[in-house]
Amino acid sequence: MLYHLLQSSDAWLDELGVYSLMQVLYQIEFRAFAAAICAWLFVLFLGKPVIHWLRVRKIGDVPNFGREELDQLMASKAATPTMGGVLIIGGIICSVLLLGDLTNRYMHLALLVVVWLGVVGGWDDWLKLTTARRAPGSRDGLKAWEKLLFQLGIGLVAALFLWRLSGDNEAARSLVLPFQRTYVPFQEGLVLEPDVIVLGFGAFVASVMVLIAATSNAVNITDGLDGLAPGTMLIASLALMLLCYIAGSPERAQYMLFPYVDGALELMVVTGAMAGACLGFLWFNCQPASVYMGDTGSLPLGGLLAMIACAIRQEVLLVIIGGVFFLEIASVVLQVGCYKLTGGRRLFKCAPIHHHFHMAGWRENQVVVRFWIIGVMLAVAALVLLKLR
Repeated sequence: MLYHLLQSSDAWLDELGVYSLMQVLYQIEFRAFAAAICAWLFVLFLGKPVIHWLRVRKIGDVPNFGREELDQLMASKAATPTMGGVLIIGGIICSVLLLGDLTNRYMHLALLVVVWLGVVGGWDDWLKLTTARRAPGSRDGLKAWEKLLFQLGIGLVAALFLWRLSGDNEAARSLVLPFQRTYVPFQEGLVLEPDVIVLGFGAFVASVMVLIAATSNAVNITDGLDGLAPGTMLIASLALMLLCYIAGSPERAQYMLFPYVDGALELMVVTGAMAGACLGFLWFNCQPASVYMGDTGSLPLGGLLAMIACAIRQEVLLVIIGGVFFLEIASVVLQVGCYKLTGGRRLFKCAPIHHHFHMAGWRENQVVVRFWIIGVMLAVAALVLLKLR
């Protein structure tokens, strides 16, 4: 909004002598970090009223893990308001609308992903926290296949959207592997390396759908301890912001031998808004948490993270940057598989894996901070891989 107002009134602002102050809005770096501040302030100032509103309506968590030992460890969290993800969604949407280029098609897709998965997550949370209480024995939220159907649905929409936006740019449909160059170095213009894998329509659509659904669920599973998911998402968002900064510029992309995606630079505003919203949410979600994001926040955060990675063709780096998320969901898959194959034996004390360490004697804040440290080091490792091509 501010960006477009500047474009439409630059002559008038110049007459007033304030154009030189406002022209920083043309700088994507300024708008990206301003979006982070805007989202942070949105969550910070609306946090208390929203938490109070949730408490009044008794929209609180009722943790039940089916393990007596873990239930005792998590008993203090009973009745803590959930659905706090509305703050995160609101912060992201507000910042993007205020500071983003609203003619950019990637921005449209980002907003669609946030709203779509936010509604799905909110619906799931509402069913869990209200319907089941009024009518004992009724359904406990959305069924797993229903949730997955909606996740794959937005994945399909995003894939078709991204395929169309790629146009004739093969780099925007390529599969970028570790240590692989996208462009031939020291060439005039952007010349693809002959061994670059360019995905066909079916492979491209399938990869986007799977990654969006998987990442959305992975962030949801990670949201189990105070501050764990928003802190790790903050780290991943900042790392992805740097990747968007490279991918959206032909000069920087060619220098880093990185896929250039026209229009992707504007996604820096989205990643900045994600980082700011998560930082603001940490104010209320740090131990002891005053509110939880629930599926309302975790599903759209994961889906948006994956969509941006797919847009800039960095799915493999996302697996590294978001390694904590994928470790969490992998631990659940391994636990369930081991339990079924061995007739009841468990690989971990409890899955997802953050509960394993919690039950092993680590204090909750130790688990959270150590997972943050792992997240930082994984993000650094992913950025190091940018130069190893």
